[in-house]
Amino acid sequence: MDNDGNALRAPSEALRPFVARYAGFSSHFTEPAGTIHAGLPSRHVHLIVGLSGPIEVVRMPSAAQRPAAFAALVGGLQDAPTLLRQAESSTGIHVLLTPGGVRSILGVPSAAVAGRVVALTDIWGSVGAELIERLNAAAGWPQRFDVLDEVLARRLRTAVVSRETAWAWGRLVRAQGRVRVRELARDLGWSRRHFGERFRNELGVTPKAAARILRFEHACRMIMDERPSLADAAVACGYEDQAHMTREWNALAGCTPRAWIANELPFLQDYEVAGRDDDDMDRRGVR
Repeated sequence: MDNDGNALRAPSEALRPFVARYAGFSSHFTEPAGTIHAGLPSRHVHLIVGLSGPIEVVRMPSAAQRPAAFAALVGGLQDAPTLLRQAESSTGIHVLLTPGGVRSILGVPSAAVAGRVVALTDIWGSVGAELIERLNAAAGWPQRFDVLDEVLARRLRTAVVSRETAWAWGRLVRAQGRVRVRELARDLGWSRRHFGERFRNELGVTPKAAARILRFEHACRMIMDERPSLADAAVACGYEDQAHMTREWNALAGCTPRAWIANELPFLQDYEVAGRDDDDMDRRGVR
């Protein structure tokens, strides 16, 4: 466990194709309570349980949803930010699901949570309430991670994503979003429309949205790890220029890259931005 009370652990072997990792977080913020922070678009589907109080979402990724507070939530693949109100201190547990884990573990189609934030109990009912209760009662991160292993394994029902969609997702991941949708469709021998419909039906977002998310993640990771100039980051991550990256950042993060670096990056946990060991996990997770 880290000095600030955070911890990471891989799930049990049976769950690893469907869960990238577990993260426990316990942080005390220097910013005033009530500060707004953004939950960023990600290749993962997020299951978060608040252990120090409800998670307050003040703006959903979809304008169709109203703000709400959750004891535990599921955030699907999305191409817009989720804005959360920060308490003075925050403790919780974060499960990062691969796209294939939505149907296999949550038991719902990806489209049911894509672009939305949903209460875990709305998906799992009494099992969701049980998980929340047991995580709150557990003594320390190792015991909480054990509870996750047990409950998630009990819910596991392997649902196979088609070979074609798995291939397309894997190629997008390896290219960090820098591949054209028409090229993927052509290589599959499908029309672009048919490919887009199949991909969205299985993963909940269009191939174009998936590419935007992965390219954005790559930019976040590069800026976090290497601190390049924004112009260099834009070129390296496949944007036309810095202005193009800024437009995308406004759409996906709700702010400019400079504002994100100043206001969000200092508080971002390393595990929240995919990269490094994620690519292999995600290739295994969409199957």
